[in-house]
Amino acid sequence: MHDVPFWLWIVFVVIVVVSLAIDLFAHRSAHVIDFREAAAWSAGWIGLAIVFGGVVFLVVGTDAGVEYTTAWLLEKSLSVDNLFVFALIFSYFQVPRAYQHRVLFLGVLGALVFRGLFLAAGVAVVSRFTAVLYVFAAILFWSTYKILKGEEESFDPGKSIAVRLLRKVVPVRDEYAGPHFFVKEAGKRVATPLLAVVAAIEAADLVFAVDSVPAVLAVSSDVFIVYTSNAFAILGLRALYFMLAGLLDRFHYLSVGLALILGFIGVKLVLQATHETVSTAVPEIPSLVSLAVIVVVLAVSITVSVLRPPAEQDKNT
Repeated sequence: MHDVPFWLWIVFVVIVVVSLAIDLFAHRSAHVIDFREAAAWSAGWIGLAIVFGGVVFLVVGTDAGVEYTTAWLLEKSLSVDNLFVFALIFSYFQVPRAYQHRVLFLGVLGALVFRGLFLAAGVAVVSRFTAVLYVFAAILFWSTYKILKGEEESFDPGKSIAVRLLRKVVPVRDEYAGPHFFVKEAGKRVATPLLAVVAAIEAADLVFAVDSVPAVLAVSSDVFIVYTSNAFAILGLRALYFMLAGLLDRFHYLSVGLALILGFIGVKLVLQATHETVSTAVPEIPSLVSLAVIVVVLAVSITVSVLRPPAEQDKNT
């Protein structure tokens, strides 16, 4: 655990609240977000995360700064899978493009809350039962196997538990009503499909947390490091989606890169658990090495995707 001053927590909370308020004000009117606007916002979120990382380096120390950077980059890379699911959900519910940002904004708020709860619980469990790291490693190895074998679990938005529960709690109409989540019909309050989309987004994040939480806990067991890195990665997820929405299929080797990263983090967890529970003679993988591996794997997978486009795309070109 790192010695994090309380005022740094306050600074983090203020940054998040102010940033979300600015984002909400800038998108108060529903409109289609084009590539240029999305790129500008994405650069802003990334810049904010890097600046905060610099503060962590200066205030908490080099080790904490490296852990924060590694955890942020890891979460940022794993969140690419979320982008594919966002596209699937929007396509399934035929969400008008002008309302997609509003949905993702609420999705981010929910993700910040749920990730905080999961990460706090994970840190508490790991601090008391180090052997649970073997379980986390097994989860990551299983995810690696499924990705490499092309057996990733498909996400059906219409059958997600959250959407089914919503339909049992409140009637959901078939037509959208602008950016509204509820409308009155025959004197009764009914939900619009937009609320079902939010429920599907939240359900998807819970699914991805199964991989994300164990992976980031392999980088650090400090609540401040794991949560702030996750939060900044999640905050920039909307802008990244709108920027890459039409380019996702081009990065077809990225899934392989993510599988290799998950496998590597799984090995790191096994070594860490063995070091702490069996023998201190067992070496651990330093965070700086983890950061280097993640950067190299991502760079190679993206480069190969660009140089070797999918067969169908290459034929069309």
